Amino acid sequence: MAANETQWLGLRDYEPVWREMQAFTDTRDDSTADKLWFCEHPSVFTLGMAASREHVLAPGDIPLVAIDRGGQVTYHGPGQLMIYPLVNVRRAKLGVRGLVSGLENAVIDYLASLDVEAASRCDAPGVYVDGKKIASIGLRIRRGCCYHGMAFNIDMDLEPFQRINPCGFSNLEVIDLRSLGITQRTETVAAALTPRLNQALQTEFSFPADMPKLSIG
Repeated sequence: MAANETQWLGLRDYEPVWREMQAFTDTRDDSTADKLWFCEHPSVFTLGMAASREHVLAPGDIPLVAIDRGGQVTYHGPGQLMIYPLVNVRRAKLGVRGLVSGLENAVIDYLASLDVEAASRCDAPGVYVDGKKIASIGLRIRRGCCYHGMAFNIDMDLEPFQRINPCGFSNLEVIDLRSLGITQRTETVAAALTPRLNQALQTEFSFPADMPKLSIG
């Protein structure tokens, strides 16, 4: 398999990144290298394919975008690390459950390194600390390949989550690392997560030491 690429994209508008993920997935073949993208997005609400708009309570001036991942409504904004594994899951022999578990376990292991006990839930994908959600997952598998991924709350304004029922749950509390008294930059967390993702997903991502801010396309 060709060498894989890991990229830090910086702060990028949501929709252009989503369209680039679609285009990459539609044009890749079995020899195409997998990619791992990390980035942040300006404020946006996203609705999964099965999402009910009744879970969007008061979006205000934050854009609302209907997209092609699974799951309900969620919020993305600055200070939230987006983790996009563009992986040929058929080639990697990864099932959907294995992919979700790998993403969850990478974050759980990272939080354990910070002395934070976290867990996943069988009834609602993501990572939770004391029942509060700190990372959410929404994926799309097309042509045997995945895109979309995981949102990990690092140091962000959590108020917009009060304008929705996050992931379709009206009583779900959302937290970030800062809520736990931990101050980290998203780039730092991306660097720490990469080897954990490699191990959890059993792939061969190579991570650039200097984390250049590369653009997509």
